[in-house]
Amino acid sequence: MDKVNILGCLIDNVRFDAAVQKICDFVENRKNALIVTPNIDHVVKLIHDPEFRNIYTHANLVLADGMPLLWAARFLGTPIEERISGADLFSRLCEVSAKKGYKLFFLGGREGAATKAADVLRLKYTGVKIVGIYSPSFGFENIKEENDEIVKLIKDAKPDILFVGLGAPKQEKWICAHKNECRVPVSIGIGVSFEFVSGVIKRAPLWMQKAGLEWFWRLTMEPRRLWKRYLIDDPKFFWLIIKQKVGRL
Repeated sequence: MDKVNILGCLIDNVRFDAAVQKICDFVENRKNALIVTPNIDHVVKLIHDPEFRNIYTHANLVLADGMPLLWAARFLGTPIEERISGADLFSRLCEVSAKKGYKLFFLGGREGAATKAADVLRLKYTGVKIVGIYSPSFGFENIKEENDEIVKLIKDAKPDILFVGLGAPKQEKWICAHKNECRVPVSIGIGVSFEFVSGVIKRAPLWMQKAGLEWFWRLTMEPRRLWKRYLIDDPKFFWLIIKQKVGRL
C-alpha cells in the first residue's frame, strides 16, 4: 500500500471502501490492530510529541481525515486518493458490523453521547451488536482502578472493534497503553464521532465538509474550547508544508 509523507506522518493512500475492507481483514485475522485518522491538528502535534509520533509510526492503518491534508498532499506532488474521516468510518463500520455480526465496544465521549449514539445506530442498522459502552470520568487515564475496570469490561465483552472517542492524542495513547491487555482485533480513535452520531454536536453540512470548512463550523459550535487549536496551533501546518515542499524540513 502506497504511503504519502506529510511532515513525517506516513498516510496510507487508500480509498474508503478499500480501507473498510482492510479493517474487516484485521477483524477476521484477529490482528490487534490500531487505526488512526489524522487531521492537521494531529500532524502538528506529532512534531512535538515523540510518544504520539511513535504510536503513529506503528499504527496498522493511517487514514487522512480532513481536506487540508489532501490539499497539502496535492501541493507536495503526492496526491491522496480520498478523504476518510473518522466520523464517516465509524458509521460505515457500524453498518458493516451489523451485516457481519461483529461485536462493538464504545469507550469515551461526553456524558451520555455514546449511549445516545448506540440508540441511533441500533435503529439505523438492524442487528448491530454493541456489547459495551463506557464514558470515563475526567482524568481517568491517571486512575489505575478505573483503567483496570475499563480493561476488564472490554475483555469480558470480547468486542471485535473498539471505538475510542477521547480526542487526540489521549485516545491513541490509551489504546496503545492497554491494547495488549484488551486484545481487541481492531481499535480506532474516533474523536467526537459519538457526539456527531448522537446529535450532541451537529456536524457541518456536507458542502462545508467537501470545501474543507468543517474546522470553521466546529469553531463556531465550540469557540471557547477550539479557538486556540484552529486559530493558533493549526495554521503552523501550512508554513511547515511550504518548508517541506522546498526541502527545508
